[in-house]
Amino acid sequence: MSTPHLDLSPKNPVSLVHPPWCKNAVMYQVNTRQFSQEGDFKGVQAQLPRLKALGVDILYLMPIHPIGELHRKGSLGSPYAIKDYLNVNPEFGSLADFKALVHAIHQHGMYVINDWVANHSAWDNVLVASHPHWYSRDYKGDFHPTPWWDWDDIIDFDFSHTALREYMANAMRYWVEECDIDGFRCDVAGFVPTDFWVRVRQQLETIKPVLMLAEWESRDLHYEAFDLTYAWTWNESVHGICMGQLGIEKLFKYYSWHEKTYPSDAIKLTFVSNHDKNAWDGTEFEQFADGLLCALVLSFTGDGMPLIYNGQEAASPKRLAFFERDPIEWREHPLRDMYRQLINLKKTNSALANGAWGALMRHIPNSAPSKVFSFVRQHATNKVFVLLNFSAQAQEVECSGHLHHGSYQAYFTQQNVEIRASSKIKLDAWGYTVLVGQ
Repeated sequence: MSTPHLDLSPKNPVSLVHPPWCKNAVMYQVNTRQFSQEGDFKGVQAQLPRLKALGVDILYLMPIHPIGELHRKGSLGSPYAIKDYLNVNPEFGSLADFKALVHAIHQHGMYVINDWVANHSAWDNVLVASHPHWYSRDYKGDFHPTPWWDWDDIIDFDFSHTALREYMANAMRYWVEECDIDGFRCDVAGFVPTDFWVRVRQQLETIKPVLMLAEWESRDLHYEAFDLTYAWTWNESVHGICMGQLGIEKLFKYYSWHEKTYPSDAIKLTFVSNHDKNAWDGTEFEQFADGLLCALVLSFTGDGMPLIYNGQEAASPKRLAFFERDPIEWREHPLRDMYRQLINLKKTNSALANGAWGALMRHIPNSAPSKVFSFVRQHATNKVFVLLNFSAQAQEVECSGHLHHGSYQAYFTQQNVEIRASSKIKLDAWGYTVLVGQ
């Protein structure tokens, strides 16, 4: 009896194609309520020249929709408690104001994605009265928030209903067709069935190339639905290292996991802050302490697309209120220049490009492996050698192997550096060195 032939040849599970404009892109998150003294779309539009000068490419707007009043938290409520998916929050302005903002973003050569909350809605969303059967029920038969969370201001949808899926997909399509946005950041994307996201992306791609970001960390979301997923594990690992709670080996585990299990073209969003981290866990200064600059450098030079949460470039020292007005206090700060430099490096060095456009990170062993994290990323014409001292003691390290050998320019000091087998590299406490191959 013959053995049936099994086709075990490699199959590429990835069918989506990234929009070309995300190749070297840096993302910037806008909390419209807090972004300006006006707290509206016009307040964002007024600062677009500053954001363009900073060098960011993609603006991600937190939810723009009317906020529920029933069971709302605080006096203004959470932007993630959506009352109407097809309208804009009057706190922010009119639909015409939003369209003007999108047009101005495009005029500045940038792109914009909207935050989309498909998992749940406000208790008084317009769908509660018109389609109550679209909502999930608890054991008592009542509406309920997402299980195990304190999200008492929202109730969960039930995505087993085809009509709900059609409504949600058409609502997303509306904002792309009517307002010309460039994609979506999808809130708690893993709580919504993946097949829904796959079909939505397919629909949206018939209008224009879109960028889809999942607030989730999962390999399979990259196959057909999402360009990017959140690097939550990266953030938690770097936070733990900077606070002395974890060893550097946690980064080895993260990057190994990403390189071996994710598609080569998968893009992870690397961040030291976002609206959740800032509001509930603390500012980036609280989260990373003296290691903040090392964390920032790694977020821009390591694998992934960096995210800047509004206010970081001004070194905003406060946790922004989530349910009240709490405008950012904009100011000039040395961090702004550092962000500009890191963004410029990201854009001008092909080895640091996003996804498969960029080069793999190659570990460079050093003589202080529990303190210093070092790696090379190299393309045919571009090379970057990065050393990060995640310790409160100055270090002088020697590196083994030969991949890192060569002629460089120190990116932040513009000094020429020659690295050979006998070279010793000095790093200040919590210091960093970024060497660009010549």
